[in-house]
Amino acid sequence: MGEVKESKTMKNKVDLDNHDDAFWWLIHKGVKAIFLSISLFALLVRLAVSLHPYSGAGNPPKYGDYEAQRHWMEITINLPAKDWYMNSTTNDLNYWGLDYPPLTAYQSFIHGLFLKLFDSDSVSLFTSRGYESYFGKLLMRWTVLSSDVLIFFPAVFYFVLAYFSGNSRFHKSDIAWQIAILLINPCLILIDHGHFQYNCISLGLTVGAIAAICTDKDLVGSFLFTLALNHKQVLSRLAPFERGLYEDYVANFWCTTSVLIKWKRLFSVKLLKILSFTATLSTCLPSMIQQIRVPSNQGFLYGLLCSSFSFYLFSFQVHEKSILLPLLPASMLALDEPSLFIHFLHYALLSIFPLVVRDKLVQAYLAIYALTFLIINALNKGKQKGGGFHSGGVLFGCFLFCSLVLHVVYLVVRPPERYPFLFEAVIMLLCFSQFIFLVIFSNVKQWTLSKAVPQMHKQKLN
Repeated sequence: MGEVKESKTMKNKVDLDNHDDAFWWLIHKGVKAIFLSISLFALLVRLAVSLHPYSGAGNPPKYGDYEAQRHWMEITINLPAKDWYMNSTTNDLNYWGLDYPPLTAYQSFIHGLFLKLFDSDSVSLFTSRGYESYFGKLLMRWTVLSSDVLIFFPAVFYFVLAYFSGNSRFHKSDIAWQIAILLINPCLILIDHGHFQYNCISLGLTVGAIAAICTDKDLVGSFLFTLALNHKQVLSRLAPFERGLYEDYVANFWCTTSVLIKWKRLFSVKLLKILSFTATLSTCLPSMIQQIRVPSNQGFLYGLLCSSFSFYLFSFQVHEKSILLPLLPASMLALDEPSLFIHFLHYALLSIFPLVVRDKLVQAYLAIYALTFLIINALNKGKQKGGGFHSGGVLFGCFLFCSLVLHVVYLVVRPPERYPFLFEAVIMLLCFSQFIFLVIFSNVKQWTLSKAVPQMHKQKLN
């Protein structure tokens, strides 16, 4: 009787906890119901963002990324495969030449067939450059949305099942929060469904690979990650050296330090290749060594975060949109390191703010910014674990205030004529300072896992 009474008491306590939870109406269902409900909401957010402008809208002669993706579709469906990457009278590589690997080309081919079926004028060779009809834009947006639903969404579900299955540390409400964090990624949504790209494909394949590795399906993981590399890595220029060490105002080491050291002017491209390779590999090594010594799923995610940060901060020719790479593992670690994730997400958004302004996506940016941080604070995750963030609360508060002021200044204040990109440079400097801190913090956290990882994980390499 005593055991039955105690069991009922615990059940009542759980029920009360559930009703106090922000997801009380959903968590009594299974993970599938939670995922489907959040997926529907994530789709609505994507649809809302897709109603806004995109890269290069109404901006001839080359327009922007939207036109590049559309042009690749017309090239792949109108020319034989052997001519897709070759410069010719029918394929001018100076006009958004296709230079990504075959998986991107075949993705463009499939999407091109879809556009041709419903609006053949939108992919008509020679006559469709700058094509911007309302129906054509609707079809283009649909190709991104369908790619998201077919690749990224299932991959997230696979990861949640793989990483959290059998882990008693997390409740259903925690898993619901984690799903929301992964599916309602404001940077990914703004770049793919606003700016216009297909990062959801390469990132979805990467998430699937990570999930496979977490369940010891190494061959599946290797296959999926190879597909990811064959979708987004540059083909004829794995590192695009002809573009130079960096481009625009990206918050990485080379661009930030160029304020003091004129890397492009002082050093040859050959030497800069060696410097960037050495810096990238050196900053990856500590994380790689720790994971080899004491392998674990959590350590694997930390390793992904540290290594992707290394590539973002130190590799050759990085775009500001590359912030999606380290943001992915940081999102996967959101339940373990909520404060790290929240801090990182804020500055990741700030780092792409100039790009958002150029694409006239400010309204979408502000709306999804507010929505994301409402979701983040739904369970007060940021207050549960602080670590190094709590000890530097005042300092980080000052940085946060400065970043919010920068948003306003960038929108309403005109920079001095002598320094037209002054505000971009300030945003870059602030974001870089925070990214460097996060790299150090992540490496330290990964190494402290060595003391906590069970002995069974230490035998994994055997």
